[in-house]
Amino acid sequence: MLKMLKMAVLVSGGGTNLQAILDAIREGRITNASVEVAISNNPGAYALKRAENCGVKAVCVSPASYKDRELYNEALVQTIQSYQVDLVVLAGCMVVMPKAMIEAYPNRIINIHPALIPSFCGTGFHGLHVHEEVLKRGVKVTGATVHFVDEGTDTGPIILQKAVDVQPDDTPETLQRRVMEQAEWQILPRAIDLIANGKVSVEQSKVVIKE
Repeated sequence: MLKMLKMAVLVSGGGTNLQAILDAIREGRITNASVEVAISNNPGAYALKRAENCGVKAVCVSPASYKDRELYNEALVQTIQSYQVDLVVLAGCMVVMPKAMIEAYPNRIINIHPALIPSFCGTGFHGLHVHEEVLKRGVKVTGATVHFVDEGTDTGPIILQKAVDVQPDDTPETLQRRVMEQAEWQILPRAIDLIANGKVSVEQSKVVIKE
């Protein structure tokens, strides 16, 4: 019998991916898992309100409250550890994970990226900028990727990917919305459900899924 997977979800903005996770738990598409806390670096993040609306503890750990990055990183790790979670989910989180966090949660931090890694990823590729670059390059297919987080930027083992067609009349905003709806909100809950039910392992830096 697998124990319930406890999660901390890290957010920075509107929290649409957090909402997708909470909806999937409520609807039974994620089983054997619970969101213990939502943590934001941004006190004005609407994601915190989404968490509260669903009865989830909402906490802000803001870099502005600490005199340097090292103290902030310590506070962030300690806050997450205080909830005794098994998995850390980066759901639109704009904070680079400190080394201490990655060491504390090896292959237990996952991230959703709004492109098909290894394309349009790495330093500087986040938010709307990803979709701007996709359109500028003229690719025909984009999508989203869920991956484990390591010490690189978007370099950890890939768990799931889903493709989304680029339309001729797309703007960065319309493409962003479609990638969220058709890919991100689908594969992030799916990845969590697989992990919660013991179906994901990492072997030789690659993810193996046991269906």
